[in-house]
Amino acid sequence: MKTIARKMHIAVTRRMLAKRDGMELVQVAILVALAILIGLVFKTQIKAFVEDVFKNLTVGKFS
Repeated sequence: MKTIARKMHIAVTRRMLAKRDGMELVQVAILVALAILIGLVFKTQIKAFVEDVFKNLTVGKFS
């Protein structure tokens, strides 16, 4: 009886792990989509910020 319960437990655990892997992929896809959306919405502000940073770097003197 214990071996049947153990085999069932192992099978259920494997299914749960398989489902988690799929969820991680969905989560990563959602995060990438959000990053792209934020980049598109704030495109001009991001571009101005990066240009300002590089302008300040080129003006500065490094000894």
